[in-house]
Amino acid sequence: MSSFQIIVGSMLGGTEYVAEACEETLLALKHQTTLHLQPSFEQINSNDQTWLICTSTHGAGDFPDNIQNFVEDLKNTTVDLSPVNFMIIGIGDSNYDTFCKAATNLKNIMLSKGCKEKIRIKTLDMREEIDPEDLAQQWLITNKDLL
Repeated sequence: MSSFQIIVGSMLGGTEYVAEACEETLLALKHQTTLHLQPSFEQINSNDQTWLICTSTHGAGDFPDNIQNFVEDLKNTTVDLSPVNFMIIGIGDSNYDTFCKAATNLKNIMLSKGCKEKIRIKTLDMREEIDPEDLAQQWLITNKDLL
């Protein structure tokens, strides 16, 4: 099976629950996972890995505090990231014009580094009455043949 680096960008903690639910589902599907609640670019394996990035958007489309250093290091790296596959779950509120902007920006950064998007970005709208953990797990299960 595959190996996943689960990278979390969370300001208030809700995205951590989504990431943990994803980890639970990936483990049930017999994948290997490493969860990064305080992601450090240097500590995240990029060799034959899929990066699952779960992030909210803060302020005016900004990255959550805990992932800002990771994003800066990612932007500035000279490491060849072309072997990295990635998937992104963005969590936001569509009442704001910056809905899931951090997730979209991360997708663009990953693509600019030569990474391959394994499954199209999933956005979760907290404006609606939803269970984001359940929706994230359903998304993984629905796409399990692509993992």
